[in-house]
Parts: sequence; C-alpha cells; structure tokens
Amino acid sequence: MFENLQDRLGSILNGLTGRGALSEADVSAALREVRRALLEADVALDVVRSFTDRVREKAVGAEILKSIKPGQMVVKIVHDELIEMLGGEGVGIDLHAAAPVVVMMVGLQGSGKTTTTAKIAHRLSTRDKKKVLMASLDTRRPAAQEQLRQLGAQASIDTLPIISGQSPTDIAARAVQAARLGGHDVVILDTAGRTHIDEPLMVEMADIKKRSNPHEILLVADSLTGQDAVNLARNFDDRVGITGLVLTRMDGDGRGGAALSMRAVTGKPIKLIGVGEKMSELEEFHPRRIADRILGMGDIVSLVERAAENIDAEKAAAMAAKMAKGKFDLDDLADQLRQMQKMGGMGGIMGMMPGMAGMKDKMAAAGLDDRLFGRQIAIIQSMTRAERANPDLLKHSRKKRIAAGSGTDAAAINKLLKMHRQMADMMKMMGGKGKGGMMKQMMGGLAGKMGLGGGMGGMPDLSNIDPRQLEALQKQAEAAGLGKPGGGMPGLGGLPGGLPSLGGAKLPGLGGGFPGLPGLPKKK
Repeated sequence: MFENLQDRLGSILNGLTGRGALSEADVSAALREVRRALLEADVALDVVRSFTDRVREKAVGAEILKSIKPGQMVVKIVHDELIEMLGGEGVGIDLHAAAPVVVMMVGLQGSGKTTTTAKIAHRLSTRDKKKVLMASLDTRRPAAQEQLRQLGAQASIDTLPIISGQSPTDIAARAVQAARLGGHDVVILDTAGRTHIDEPLMVEMADIKKRSNPHEILLVADSLTGQDAVNLARNFDDRVGITGLVLTRMDGDGRGGAALSMRAVTGKPIKLIGVGEKMSELEEFHPRRIADRILGMGDIVSLVERAAENIDAEKAAAMAAKMAKGKFDLDDLADQLRQMQKMGGMGGIMGMMPGMAGMKDKMAAAGLDDRLFGRQIAIIQSMTRAERANPDLLKHSRKKRIAAGSGTDAAAINKLLKMHRQMADMMKMMGGKGKGGMMKQMMGGLAGKMGLGGGMGGMPDLSNIDPRQLEALQKQAEAAGLGKPGGGMPGLGGLPGGLPSLGGAKLPGLGGGFPGLPGLPKKK
C-alpha cells in the first residue's frame, strides 16, 4: 500500500543524506517535496501542514544544520514525526474488564466487518487463549447471520444460535446473556451497515450500545476509500463514540492516505490492520514499524513474529538435523518454498528486510514473482516419492511426464534441478564438521547481533522468544546496523543503498537475481 510513498520519500531523503552540509534552503526544498508526496498519497491537508511545520521547526535549528551528518538527522526527525502522526505507541484491543468483555463492530456495508469479526475472534482464541462468542446483529443483509455462523464453524469459534424475527437490540442482549452463562471471556457483536451514513443507522447503533454496554467499539473502515474513511470515522465517533479503528485491505494498491490521516484527525488509535483474506492475516498496528516500512528501513520485528507464527518448529528441527548431515532432497526444497509463501512470498519478506525494498522492483522486472514458487512446487509434486528423494533418477522420459503433469516444460525442470543441486552443495558445506558447521556459525552470529539466543543448531528458536526480547529487538537490530536506511544486512556484503551483494552463491532457478551469501565459494 505504501510503495509509491516509500519510493517518493526514499528518493527525497536520499538526496539529503548524500550531502556533506545542508542549508535552510535545502531543507525547505526537501520539505516541499515531502509535502507534495504526502498530498499525492491522499493524506489530509491539515495533517500534512502540521507534519511539515513540525519537521521544519526541528530541522532548521543551528545544531542540526551544523551537526556531523545533518542529512541523517533530518531523516531521523521525519521518521520520529511520522511515528507521532501514526500514533506513537501501538494500542491493542483492551480486554481489561469483567468477563464477558463486549466488543462492538461498526462500519459501513462492504467494509469487511463480518470477516474482520471472525479474524479478531480467531486471533483472540489462538493467541490469547480466550473463549469467544460471536453474534451477528445484521438482520437486513441476506444471509449475513449465516455467513458469520459458517466463519465460526471454519475457525472453531462459538456463534450465537440464529432466531429469526429478533431485533438487533434483542440479539445483542441475548448474546451478552449467553456469553455470561456459557463462561465466555469475550463476546463480539457484528452490527449491520449501510451503503452510507444515515439517521436510522446511527439510532440503531446507539440503541445497541445502550443494551450491550460494550467495552470496545471498533470502527471497521476500508483503507482503499481514502479521505472518505476519515470523514466516516469522525461521524461514527461523534454519534456512537468509537474506541479504536480497524483498517481492512491494507494489502491493496491504495495510496495509504487514510491510514496516515485517521489517527491524527480522529485522535483514535488504529488497533488492527487486515493484510489479506485468510483468518490469520490480521496484524496489530505498530506506528514505529509502519514508519520504518514507509522510510525503507525494513521491519525486522514483524518478520520475526511472522516467522514465529508460520514456521513449524518440528519441521525446522528435522530440517536442521538433515542439514547437519548434509542432506537436502526435493521434498525439503518444496517445504522451504511453502514456508516462504506462508510468510508473504518473496515480495512480503523483501519489504520487511532493511534496505531491501528496492529489490522487489528489480525482481519483478526480471520476471521473478511468487508464481514462480507455485510452478516449482507443482513440478516437485508431479514427481514420485523415489524421484523426489533421488533426483538422479530423472532422465528424459520422466521429465516429459513431470512436465505434462505440472504444466511446465523440460527447461523449467532443469532449472529447478540445477537450483536444488547447488543448494544441496551449499547444505553439505554448511553442515560440515569443525566449529559446528558454517550454517550454525553464520546463523548463530546473526542471532547474536540481533540479541537472540541460539537454538535449532545456531538459529534462534522463534517459538520461545521472550516478548520483552521481541520489543527490544528493533533497537538491537538498529544498533547492529539492521534498521538504518542503507544499512544492509550484516555479513551480507551491503552495497551503497543497502542492497546486499548479488555475488557469491546464487540460486540459479531464480534467474541468478536472488541475494547471494558472499564468502561461499562459487561452483567451478
């Protein structure tokens, strides 16, 4: 969502950091460009004015212009003010109340309230181990109540039994009573929406609020609606009194203005963001991490959290044991590709790596996208178990059969096999004897720089990271040079601009454009 803004601000601020000294005129010219970039991203005009005024006030001081690296100081000021504009600290859903805690979902029709209700319930039950009850109060939209019931069945979440003919206020009262009797910790009320704000809608919301006494009232807004979402938040807050915002479709191609404006305009925190269609694709909104992504500094903490949620600890341990013996078959390769898909694909991972945002465009230009993973997995799935365990069996006739089964050709199969061969060679080197093997040393060193304890053969055990460690991780990563613009990843031979070296052992199946690991010998 923030890609265009990221590119614009990146080029403006890189122009500042490249200079030895800055004049007041330089800062003013850069801020004019920043103002234009924010307005083009659909950020509210008064928010842009306030933002640029605060940056100018801090950036034109004598101590800044005469400092050793004035350009970097200006970048830091822009970064700090961006965090402030987004809300400073992240705020989660408040469950500190007597059970059952009532959460009321409000918003316009089509904003994704019902799906978001199920996502929040799934998150609370899986991550916070809460017993949740969902209730649909939408009696107008056909099959709205049935939709929530089916989502509840898919996610194993309790839903209030449907009784036809009941009014939304009666359903709300029945839901709270049922939650109390059923020993539920949280009850989420999915209210009805309209295509636009009108008086009957607001009266109904007020009546539901009076009957259910919600602890949290969350406004679900579509981030693709731009500035209209800000007006919507203002209206709902005036009439009903919202406690927080949930922005959906943050994975879309909108300009991001709503997300940047809403906190500043309404004063209400953005608590959660929807980043995909799946139940698990709901994230907490962390202003610092979003600011880091916008300024191309990466988001190591979210990447670690996503890995902890998606990486299967048992499979990872089994993989580490195989790597220690220097074994790596095509089933292992398929598992690696699936793990990358779960973590958001190549683009999603690159976007969170410090200084790597520019790689996404280069990969797209080279024809490397996440569909490549799907094709490679299809090729592997078209093989027999014996062929996956021993790729040397694959002669011309077998390749012909696999190509027909996967919808590819022999060239694609040969590329995959070549990639697997080189990766297997790397695994043999990394799993060597000596000081615990090269992989163990390399991952252990990176874990040490990031302040994480070693586990799984030198790799940090993501499933057992202390939450306080995770909170401190961003600062530790920045101290190690991970979170700075242009910092690159330690040990990966960063080039100017933060892109890692493309030399070393490349993965040929990805067109040779995947960041290599310098220091590994090339194949002769």
